[in-house]
Amino acid sequence: MTPTTSPTPRPRTAEVRLAHTSDVDTATLKAARALLYDVFDDMTSEDWEHALGGMHALVHEGGELIGHASVVQRRLLHNGHALRCGYVEGVGVRADRRGRGHGAAMMDALERVIRNAYDLGALGASDEATAFYTARGWQPWRGRSWTFTPDGIQRTPEEDGCIYVLPTSVPLDLDADLTCDWREGDVW
Repeated sequence: MTPTTSPTPRPRTAEVRLAHTSDVDTATLKAARALLYDVFDDMTSEDWEHALGGMHALVHEGGELIGHASVVQRRLLHNGHALRCGYVEGVGVRADRRGRGHGAAMMDALERVIRNAYDLGALGASDEATAFYTARGWQPWRGRSWTFTPDGIQRTPEEDGCIYVLPTSVPLDLDADLTCDWREGDVW
């Protein structure tokens, strides 16, 4: 008899828990904040605040949080229309667990929320993450970016080229201006 070899086991698809901020316990929120501070060297308290108040996609392994992403509602102005936007925040996977599909599994969950509840999705992407998002169908915004500030509408030229959108139910002109609502910290 010849020995048979079993196929190499495929990595399990990450199990993502989707929950509103109000349904996430304090310990998990604390772990998510710590995870994002480990993932991003420029994370601020405002960045963490931006990730709250919406739906969180959470991945645990062995009882430990290893991945977090969230989608929150924002208003964007495009071609004279105020659009309900699912804005993605705080996407991060622990360094030793990257490349295993956890980020994709979290985005699958958030994109389902965006497609079913919002006029479009949007996010600010780092240079390192653009290939990940474009492969998922996110499109770079080519037009100029703006924000509503307490002093009126102001340009945000430093954000041009960093904003990505996921069209859902509203036709978008990717070369037009896009204006976001105001918030403390990074407005986009």
